[in-house]
Amino acid sequence: MRSVQDHLAAVLAAVGPVAPLDVALHDAVGCILAADLVARRDLPPVPVAERDGYAVASHETAGAGYESTLSLPVAHDVRAGGMPLRLAPGQSVRISSGGPLPLGADAVVPIEETDRGAARFAMQRPAVAGQHVRAPGADVRTGEVVLPAGTRLGARQLALAAAMGHGRLHVHPTPRVVLLSVGDELVEPGAVRPAEGTVFEADGHALEAAVRDAGASPVRVGIVSDDRSALREALEDQLVRADLVVVTGGLSELVGDTVKDVLATLGSVRLDQVAMTPGFRHGFGTVGAELGRDREVPVFALQGHPVAAQVSFEVFVRPALRAMAGHVELYRPSVAAQATHGWSSPVGLRQFVPATVLGSPDEGYRVTPLGDPGSPTVSALALANALAVVGEQDATVHAGQVIHCLVLEG
Repeated sequence: MRSVQDHLAAVLAAVGPVAPLDVALHDAVGCILAADLVARRDLPPVPVAERDGYAVASHETAGAGYESTLSLPVAHDVRAGGMPLRLAPGQSVRISSGGPLPLGADAVVPIEETDRGAARFAMQRPAVAGQHVRAPGADVRTGEVVLPAGTRLGARQLALAAAMGHGRLHVHPTPRVVLLSVGDELVEPGAVRPAEGTVFEADGHALEAAVRDAGASPVRVGIVSDDRSALREALEDQLVRADLVVVTGGLSELVGDTVKDVLATLGSVRLDQVAMTPGFRHGFGTVGAELGRDREVPVFALQGHPVAAQVSFEVFVRPALRAMAGHVELYRPSVAAQATHGWSSPVGLRQFVPATVLGSPDEGYRVTPLGDPGSPTVSALALANALAVVGEQDATVHAGQVIHCLVLEG
């Protein structure tokens, strides 16, 4: 029997970041930057106004105020993206936020602090040099590393890249994950009159969402027959577009379940009993050359029970996907929580129990198992926000015992 640590180590040793690509900005959402992003110019490149108002030479506004008769003529209008002008002595320029500051101006008087004049304007108080002006390089300076390799690209990061003029970025693309659900007994949810003995296919739908949550791109193929040739053909067809394949179901030792027979003949795939519950039976390895492909694709085989499949995904597949996408942080956050009451755990197996974790860093956390910890259900997992992890050496969890918990939701 293989330990959870050994199986996870084998998984992570077999996967690595997907080869980086140059992609358009809109395709980079959620990707991990594969190289430092370096500023090619100052941002902003010239002084610009931070507010709508009037650009002035501050020394020419001395004495301005409510009781003063001082006003300045408005010589021109400058909008964002306009060409810089030269400010003549004793004059002002009406300027939009983001507009280039005229040469000779050193301050912007906000429009709400003026009489909003079009030909001349008066102000409430004298301007101070530098007020409401964004200096060249205030955001970014030429040659500066603005986003280091390993950064996940979201809205804020893409805004910075776009503002610097980068239309494409060098990233680790999100892994494409093909999902195959195996079993002649499976039918799609929504069937009006499912035949007796059939089972609604849940794994593919659950894992499609889980893959997306992990930052990868799922491709749900759907239900595949237990027939050996059909399964092998499906694998051959899907490897061309897959960075990783997840097969669920068909892992029992019985004659009718054929996943073990097909995968055992392919690449480096091996089938193991892993010392955990749920999710005792596992298959993992790489496939490619023997099916005529030019690269090796990691393949996971998970048990068909939805709870076992989802727990195994969290423990093994999700960290692998995070590694393939170039993430540094591979694992879910975890907390130590006190059990609100006790339960039994099988010695020699690491037990993963759907649970709710409540509390805060200041007051501490409490963990409550949902349903029967020895036989977790889909309904219990649906209500859980964590998995309570009980070590192989523990036969019993006692009330008040501190348990390591894998946090699934905030």
